[in-house]
Amino acid sequence: MADFIIREMARNELDIVLGWAEQESWRPGVADADYFYPTDPHGFFIGLLGGEPIASISGIKYGDGYGFIGLYIVKPQWRGQGFGIQLWHTAMGYLQGRNIGLDGVIAQQGNYQKSGFQIAHRHVRYQGVSVHQPVPGHGIVPAGQILFTDILSYDNAFFPEPRPGFLQGWLKQQHGTALAITRQSRVSGYGVIRACHTGFRIGPLFADSPSEAQVLFNALQNTIPEHSPIFIDIPEPNADAMALATRYAMEPIFETARMYTRQAPDIDLTRSYGVTSLELG
Repeated sequence: MADFIIREMARNELDIVLGWAEQESWRPGVADADYFYPTDPHGFFIGLLGGEPIASISGIKYGDGYGFIGLYIVKPQWRGQGFGIQLWHTAMGYLQGRNIGLDGVIAQQGNYQKSGFQIAHRHVRYQGVSVHQPVPGHGIVPAGQILFTDILSYDNAFFPEPRPGFLQGWLKQQHGTALAITRQSRVSGYGVIRACHTGFRIGPLFADSPSEAQVLFNALQNTIPEHSPIFIDIPEPNADAMALATRYAMEPIFETARMYTRQAPDIDLTRSYGVTSLELG
């Protein structure tokens, strides 16, 4: 392993890694690298063997006290040889001193627990087909028409630390749409839908009530071609969110466990109908 090198990832290398993620059927958005990388350019790491990229991980810092592990991938032919654990230690060292979160697939949850992570709740990915629905008179507006500080303030209830740098890009999806819903001139929900290589992913979807979540869900679907594949990652504790997916004949296809190294942050799962991403939290 003398010629195995770990270093910070260059922006163009993140495109390579997201290609690996697509091969793993994670369905990243077609332009995710444009929004992921600026969030923490020092938090993406790549492993090279003889100069060839073979493994990756991200450890993204948010605020002063939170970090998130994602994009932990070793190319199949190099698994089981100790390369992944070296990247793991690199990312964990980068996030040292913070409460660290991740979304662990079933097969790896035991290993993460050995590293000090504890399960907080499950995320379930649902797949369905978009259907256009009328949404008249419900206060839906493009998120860009809302003061960014109002969107950020609303988002703070759903994430352990403020994430202004990430949100500023995420709300301006080149291959997607961000919508908000207002009630009495106050933000009462917002959501984003973006193109992935095989359909569209919704995330986040936050709303004050099940009815507003459904209106946003419909409005987001209306921005893409009808009968397109759609995906959403739902926090299992939110029974209303699970019911929404069922109402639209969506099927569960994948699950992860949201895990943390410390106590689970105080985030509002009751109003979270879809997480932003499994890659960056």
